[in-house]
Amino acid sequence: MKEQVVLVNKNDKEIGYMDKLKAHQKGILHRAISVFIFNSNGKMLIQRRALDKYHTPGIWSNTACSHPRENEKTIDAASRRLYEEMGMNVELEFGFSFLYFAEFENGLIEHELDHVFIGFSDLSPKINQDEVCDFKYVDEQEIEALLKENSNSFSPWFKICYKKAIKHANTFSVKQLIA
Repeated sequence: MKEQVVLVNKNDKEIGYMDKLKAHQKGILHRAISVFIFNSNGKMLIQRRALDKYHTPGIWSNTACSHPRENEKTIDAASRRLYEEMGMNVELEFGFSFLYFAEFENGLIEHELDHVFIGFSDLSPKINQDEVCDFKYVDEQEIEALLKENSNSFSPWFKICYKKAIKHANTFSVKQLIA
């Protein structure tokens, strides 16, 4: 069975389901999740997407991202994908949501209502190489330098929301959330 995404309106009201690839070909608005993990030094864990991903292969992005399945809560989808991609079980907190639209050179379109979750851990990831080819912990200054050097090496959704994720992470009590 092909993977489906949850179609939503701009108010995040569920309106149906569609094959994931078809939704990305047509640019239909659907629900997504993004996870940002920070360590006790305040550094963000970023990943480089696997080189054979169907879109945005080999680019840097947030710790994990994907789409909730039918009848799956966004927090559960975030936890599932964090484990599937990075091999990490971390308590997550909802940060914020945002809507974005991005077109790619291969004709695919991201039109997503993205739910962002924040977590804290000093654990080392155990990456799934089908999903991730590299990772590193970086601070805000390092992210800024990497973006200045080559903005196209980062996912469009990361560039939209990383500053807000950092701001939200700074509001959580790191001591309580570190695994």
